[in-house]
Amino acid sequence: MLPLLQNLLPRRINQPRARLMRDWPAVIYAIGDIHGCLSELEALERQIVADAAGVQGGKWIVTLGDYVDRGPRSDGVLDHLIAPPPPGFERICLAGNHEAMLLDYLTNPTREAAWLKYGGLETLASYGIETGRFVGLPKAQMRATLEAHIPQAHIDFMQSLPILLTLPDLVFVHAGLNPALPFTAQSDADLLWMREPFLSTPETGLPRVVHGHTPGPEPVRLPHRIGLDTGAFATGVLTAARLRRDAAVRFLQTGSAAANLL
Repeated sequence: MLPLLQNLLPRRINQPRARLMRDWPAVIYAIGDIHGCLSELEALERQIVADAAGVQGGKWIVTLGDYVDRGPRSDGVLDHLIAPPPPGFERICLAGNHEAMLLDYLTNPTREAAWLKYGGLETLASYGIETGRFVGLPKAQMRATLEAHIPQAHIDFMQSLPILLTLPDLVFVHAGLNPALPFTAQSDADLLWMREPFLSTPETGLPRVVHGHTPGPEPVRLPHRIGLDTGAFATGVLTAARLRRDAAVRFLQTGSAAANLL
């Protein structure tokens, strides 16, 4: 890891994140919040590869953020996402609010930080940090421990994540859109943290949104949004939506017998 982590991060994490615009490929598989669930991610990608075997043309895997925290293998999830995608696929990874919280924590580690209560301790443990001892360290030793255990490649990856992917009639983002604002005025904070009034406001005039962030027992398909966070860290159910421009949405899941056509 590069030295002086604390001097590298503040300069970069507060800059606006990239917003991507692309045209439709042949098929997109969008994956909800992973939260350290490496085995579920690997299993879901195997399903995706099998499902897409007969598809001709571009094939994307789009991950909707929240790769770290809560589950046991945040380190392994980041390694997996940094590695090349399955053959024949393009992978697009978007930022989630938990990546933002982790990066903020690296600039100012304290034992009182809210991030630790929202899954950060599990992330630290995945890097081999003894969390009980860590939270009692002075700040300088906290910084040194983080530098010694968290690879710079993981930090660079999280810092580089775009926040939005826009297609002609569909938007991919971690949390949602603010229905009180036009599409071009959405803030990074809204895109990372939004729940209400987005979740319950169907007539917004905004594009349809594919998102995670708000967990539920099943994926959600509504006219204005497709929600894919099924709480994998607690349920073992990681969900992907299979999206084609002129076809019904199809959900693939770990922990379920088969994909469902909805």
